[in-house]
Amino acid sequence: MPWGASSLRLALMNIHKATLILRGGGDLASGVALRCYRAGFQILITEIPQPLAVRRSVAFAEAIYAGSIQVEGVTGRRVINLDEILAAWQANEIPVLSDPHCVIRQQLPPTVLVDGRMTKQPPDLDRTAAELVIGLGPGFAAGANCHAIIETNRGHFLGRVIWEGTAQPDTGIPESVADHQADRVLRAPASGILASTARIGEIFAAGQPIAEVGGQTITAPFRSLLRGLIQPGIQVQSNMKIGDLDPRCDPRYAQFVSEKSLAVGGGVLEAILSRPEIRRKMLK
Repeated sequence: MPWGASSLRLALMNIHKATLILRGGGDLASGVALRCYRAGFQILITEIPQPLAVRRSVAFAEAIYAGSIQVEGVTGRRVINLDEILAAWQANEIPVLSDPHCVIRQQLPPTVLVDGRMTKQPPDLDRTAAELVIGLGPGFAAGANCHAIIETNRGHFLGRVIWEGTAQPDTGIPESVADHQADRVLRAPASGILASTARIGEIFAAGQPIAEVGGQTITAPFRSLLRGLIQPGIQVQSNMKIGDLDPRCDPRYAQFVSEKSLAVGGGVLEAILSRPEIRRKMLK
């Protein structure tokens, strides 16, 4: 939806802080949003019309579907124009806008742009998109298509800021949790519409049905907590990741962002605060 000139002027006159635009509102990006929100930054999240976040209970992207969501006490709210963005900021909320190409940056130029979509491909926007452009994980080249990269691969370098070079390549191997690795990731057995009445945070017995795609049932391979599931009703592709299981069966793990997300968020904060000219604007 286009924004009128009067609304734009009204919004810009009332904005007192520099803006951080965060592309993507999934689990990893939501850890970044929490860290930056708690540090006092003014944040706008942009998403695609049908987000594919798996850990929806801790992903600000869920606001696109639900209208609003609370992640660890912080409210993300779906917005459609500049007036609503401003209203969300005034209410100490994080606005979440359906804007896959980040067109809003042309009318609301960000001081910092963080690409947290985790496409693992070279970005469609380069480092001219903001004064400081930060990419999460593979696909970025610091000094070429962004200013800094935050390492997202688990291990010794997780959360580190890279000012020159690239992040570690995508391993395609999920994190091991209580001796479960590939089997804790739920994948679509076929292409089709995902159907499920399962609730994130629910505990399933081994063999219990969780979802269905293309007439094929997806069952729990072991007793586990459903930590995440893509929004039912979405078209998915065969072998696409659609869910996440946790064998520890602790309900808290469905209610809080991961330690990985917070580590990556800490890296983003370091990148921003280590640049004095950016720090002064963001904390003005």
